[in-house]
Amino acid sequence: MNTRILTSSLLLTLTAISLPAADDVWSYAECVDYAKGHNISLQKLRLNEQTADYNTEEAKAKWQPSLDFNTTHSYSNMPWSNSNKNTYNGQLGLNAGWTVWNGGEREKTIERNKLNSEISHLDTADALRTLETDLLQVYLNILYARESILIYEEAEKLSAAQAERMKALMEAGRASRVDYAQLKAQHEQDQYNLVNARGTYDTRRMELKKLLELGIDHEVELADVEVTARELLAQLPPIDESYRLAVDNDLQLQGLRLQQEGADIDVDIAKAAGRPNISLNAGVGTGYYAPGGAFGTQLKQGWNENIGLSLSIPILDNKKTQTAVARAKIQQLSAQLDSDQRLTDLAQAVENWYIDTRSAQSRYEAAEQQLESAKTSNELTNEQFHLGLVNTIELMTAHNNLLEARQSLLQAKYMALLGRKMIEYYRTTKVTL
Repeated sequence: MNTRILTSSLLLTLTAISLPAADDVWSYAECVDYAKGHNISLQKLRLNEQTADYNTEEAKAKWQPSLDFNTTHSYSNMPWSNSNKNTYNGQLGLNAGWTVWNGGEREKTIERNKLNSEISHLDTADALRTLETDLLQVYLNILYARESILIYEEAEKLSAAQAERMKALMEAGRASRVDYAQLKAQHEQDQYNLVNARGTYDTRRMELKKLLELGIDHEVELADVEVTARELLAQLPPIDESYRLAVDNDLQLQGLRLQQEGADIDVDIAKAAGRPNISLNAGVGTGYYAPGGAFGTQLKQGWNENIGLSLSIPILDNKKTQTAVARAKIQQLSAQLDSDQRLTDLAQAVENWYIDTRSAQSRYEAAEQQLESAKTSNELTNEQFHLGLVNTIELMTAHNNLLEARQSLLQAKYMALLGRKMIEYYRTTKVTL
């Protein structure tokens, strides 16, 4: 595989997905598409894929014979010799070698490297899926934080108006300083909540920029997600069916099963070290000596050819083979345990999302009723306050109850939405917003 072709392909992949303009609104799909080409962790895994493919090519090449050319030249000086004081000697040769059989290690190594290449590709695909779910959670967290800001802005404006009205009443002698201080404190608390909500929003956007590998000079604005109460409260599919689909679609589990196969091959490779090794060697060569006869005549007369067969039978190797086999068998057991653990993790993950989603659906229904009651109570309390029938404590309580009800409904909405989308992901391996 040509390195320049691979590098060019990678660069084309990275440049094909352009960065949206600064004033564009990013959808979830656009975030995923951009992250596919720019997330650094994902790019490193793609490089690992190429390395694994090269390793497979290298293992296959061991079926080919080796061939090398060698030449040796030497010059000698013997100042007190009775004959030639200076001599020159040159040797030239071609040597070829081929491993006929090495206990099956070569075949198993090729098989193992093919598995490693498959595992590497699965790792990349699994990392991409994980990136998609990470983006989903961050995306919804940003939308949640943005809507929270709107709620706190409305609450801050309302408490500011109430504090101003109470200040006017106090200056007119119709209200006490205590009443004004209480409403002013409420306004200051709402201001603090608003500042905190904006800080949370900025933090969530930073998390998204990190996943997208965006620099400090880029801002991200996200598209809204339209979802109805009917969609949020729709019945979930059967949990046992979702678990079965999750097991069938899980790339990490597929990779672990390949690791089990690889561990079996590793045992065979370790055993091969204790088997005989047969190799075939051949070579041709000639030489030249000076002072001597004519150069061409010496090369012709010195021409030689050889061929040989070598057999190596290991007898004692200080338990290297035995120890290697034992280690490989331990890896077999470890790979099996990893697969069992993944099945358990999948079951727990699916069940947890069902529990969380059903809980969020119940809280959403309760929060809807709570919000209606809080709105009514707040409206009546405000009317009674204007008539002087309730005190500031009751006014503040109604205000806080309304704020809490809105936040509860918002939180339940996004928790239910996230849960539904994660269950969808486990069933289909795809996420859509």
